[in-house]
Amino acid sequence: MFKLSSLFNYVFFSFALGAATVHAECSSETLGVSRLMTINNANGTAVGLQTYPQTLGLADHEVVLTFDDGPAAPTTDVLNALAKECVRATFFMIGRNASEMPALVKRAVKDGHSIAHHSYSHPTRTLRLMDEASAKADIDKGIAAVDQAAGGPTTPFFRFPGFADTAVLKDWMISRGYTIFGSDVWASDWKQMTPKEELELTLSRLEKIGKGIILFHDSKLQTAQMLPEFLHELKLRGYHIVHIVSGPSETPLTQADANWSSTTEPIIEKTLGAHNSGSKQKETH
Repeated sequence: MFKLSSLFNYVFFSFALGAATVHAECSSETLGVSRLMTINNANGTAVGLQTYPQTLGLADHEVVLTFDDGPAAPTTDVLNALAKECVRATFFMIGRNASEMPALVKRAVKDGHSIAHHSYSHPTRTLRLMDEASAKADIDKGIAAVDQAAGGPTTPFFRFPGFADTAVLKDWMISRGYTIFGSDVWASDWKQMTPKEELELTLSRLEKIGKGIILFHDSKLQTAQMLPEFLHELKLRGYHIVHIVSGPSETPLTQADANWSSTTEPIIEKTLGAHNSGSKQKETH
């Protein structure tokens, strides 16, 4: 369970390390970080309008950058691009990858990013299709692996692989002091496309809603290659970076419209339905 002592250690560590970097080394010409937003994990919540009926209370043209599935080879270029623009993001790391590439985890910590969690194995069949005990074990193993690689306490944010949560697992994580993250905008970078195509797609989606939690994958080379131009475009278009950390302040939230529906759930059901169908065919052949 996430303890308050770990929370305060993390907040002090990230503020002391990150704030000095932003103010001492970043020129006014960089995109930078506009402000910090503290997330009160003690209250327990789930955010990101593509999956949940509420999101972070961001102003127009404010964005939170998040990256899944790292660390991986392209993560170095992602970190370099962020550092060049003095931008901080949140990395939802796979525990197995963190164990294999601890130096990249420590680099992300040193650069002042928030280090969050994305299970240990990122199971293809998702945590939803695993039995409860196995799913919980995978989550806990992932948290432990990332903590060890980071060399200290990490932030209590969690994103379900493929957004495929369950009510039981979501409530269990919230009860332990974790905030669950979906997203408001995604780059669809799990699909094969050129960096230019990804840039244009992501910007077009962002411009439609004007703010939000953006999801990328630092495991994707196309994303690493696209990121410098994306950050440049954010600056040109007047967007501001909000960096999220754990803290005792009340979490600002925005509720969904009355006609809200999940974007991810139909995709999950279709994907898992195809997976189940394939599994049954394999069992009968």
